[in-house]
Amino acid sequence: MRHRKQKVKLGRDASHRNAMIRNMTASLIEHERIRTTLHKAKGVRRTVDHVITLAKREDLHARRQVMEIIQDKEIVKKLFDTLASRYADRPGGFTRIYRLDNRRGDAAEMAVIELVDAEFASTE
Repeated sequence: MRHRKQKVKLGRDASHRNAMIRNMTASLIEHERIRTTLHKAKGVRRTVDHVITLAKREDLHARRQVMEIIQDKEIVKKLFDTLASRYADRPGGFTRIYRLDNRRGDAAEMAVIELVDAEFASTE
C-alpha cells in the first residue's frame, strides 16, 4: 500500500528522477520562473522549498547541504546572497504554481512554477 507516500514518481527510475529534480531546482533558482508540466512542478516544489529553508540558516553546513543538491556554485551563491535575505521573514511557501493550457502534442497539463515576490522583466 502507498499510504502517506509523498514522493512524485513521474514515470522514471530514481536516478533519472533525482537528476531531473535537481536540474529543475537549479533552473528555478537561476531564472526564478520556469514552464513545465504540472506534476513536475509539484515534484520540484518540495526540493526548492527545502533548499531555500536551508539557505535561510546561512551557515557552512547548510551551504554544503545545498551543494549536494545544486552543484553549480554561481546558483548557490545567488541562493545564499539574494534569495535567503528576500525570504528571511517568510516561514514557508516560497513557490507559486499557475496552471496553463494543455500541451498541444500530448495534452499534458502545463504549469508555471515561480518564486514568490520575484520581479520579472517582460519576456513577451
